[in-house]
Amino acid sequence: MFWFMQGLCCLPVFLVIWSSSTFIISYLIAIYRDDVDLIFPYISDTGANPPESCIFGLMTFISACAGIATMYARYKFVEKLSEETRVVSASLNRAALVFGMISCFSMCIVATFQETAMTGVHDAGALLFFVSGVLYLILQSVISYHANPFGSSVNVCRVRLFIAILALVALFPTVICAIFVKQTTLHRDREDKDYPFHLASAVCEWVVAFSFVCFFLTYIDDFKLFTLRVKTEYEE
Repeated sequence: MFWFMQGLCCLPVFLVIWSSSTFIISYLIAIYRDDVDLIFPYISDTGANPPESCIFGLMTFISACAGIATMYARYKFVEKLSEETRVVSASLNRAALVFGMISCFSMCIVATFQETAMTGVHDAGALLFFVSGVLYLILQSVISYHANPFGSSVNVCRVRLFIAILALVALFPTVICAIFVKQTTLHRDREDKDYPFHLASAVCEWVVAFSFVCFFLTYIDDFKLFTLRVKTEYEE
């Protein structure tokens, strides 16, 4: 059996590959069509105009579905682990799942309401996605330490904590600097007064986004250890 066929590790593997492809493909198409600047556009800028907006919306929706499946599998794994060891409280596990589901739903909002068409809704969805997503990373890092040594190794726990802290630190300039960005066009001039704020916000946005991707990479070894089964009962 190939390593990616062990347990449920195909879920985080697919999520990481597909999400990374979503960002990269939309960016490459937007650059090819000269819809955005080469140097650090906002992620949403790369999916603002058709045809990349159609691809970005579809691929983001699939990423959200894969994220829901992966987060729910992680929730059930921690729940099963805690049935015998009592290392993780049920409320902490549920809180992480709730924030994870909110972040996935917010991804759909971001992909559906393009920033050039519905700026307010798009920005609200993006803010909700980043905040709830970072909270999910933090709670999962706490869960990892609580579950040790029954769950992940200490090194994996440290990697998750580092990624969560990196995402949290990058979140603040992403949001704060975006407040000072007044121009909403897809092409920016370096001479614009708000360009440094745009650049800082965009760079940190990409850091937060790929922090999520790297965090789910750490799930692969854990997901090799378990499977989920659906039990069907028929009542007359």
